[in-house]
Amino acid sequence: MIRADNAPPPWKDQLPSITSREVTNMAQPIQREPAFLRRKQVESRTGLARSTIYQYIKDGMFPKPVPLGPRAVGWLESEVSEWIDERVKIARDGSRKRA
Repeated sequence: MIRADNAPPPWKDQLPSITSREVTNMAQPIQREPAFLRRKQVESRTGLARSTIYQYIKDGMFPKPVPLGPRAVGWLESEVSEWIDERVKIARDGSRKRA
């Protein structure tokens, strides 16, 4: 929104300023902590059904889940992302390699 009096918006004074040190740090690669995905999140990200995920795991074509508790498992987000990237690469290269 442009103000007629060319004054800065009132909320601008509430924003923290960024120092040159912060800008330098922002240029560094971001290292994220490992994150787990639960089964429904894996299904959503991959587009695979539950039975297909477990069949691919059995066949050695999908990352194995990590036990999180007595009745809970999760997949490392990085491993699922790598699997997705590999599937895209295979599709783009026209490779005959499946899953």
